[in-house]
Amino acid sequence: MVFSKIKDLLSGSSDFENGNYEDYLEIDTSQAKVQKNKIIVRPFTINEFNDVKPALDAIREGYTVALINIRPLKDKDLVELKRAVNKLKKTCDAIDGDIAGFGEDWVVVTPSFARVYRSQDMSEVEE
Repeated sequence: MVFSKIKDLLSGSSDFENGNYEDYLEIDTSQAKVQKNKIIVRPFTINEFNDVKPALDAIREGYTVALINIRPLKDKDLVELKRAVNKLKKTCDAIDGDIAGFGEDWVVVTPSFARVYRSQDMSEVEE
């Protein structure tokens, strides 16, 4: 059966041309919706080192710009803050994204297709 269908296709005659539509499914393309992935700007707050995981997971998906409030961890433990920022930087480097601090309390992390504008008020995130 398979060989006869291949033979019919190669010879130019097919069931479709002969009026046999039983093996074919008609698809209505006028109602087909193409889902486009939208970019999400999402805020995060880091109170302790483990709070960095949800931000990292969202960043790795590739469609999230993360705005991360580091103030609570900064007030609590500077060593843990440095660990968290280092983890963010490593993930950012791995996905070819961009990371920058703005103000004293916020860090922004972008996926690979976006870059952070840097002015005098913004600084590179340092370890």
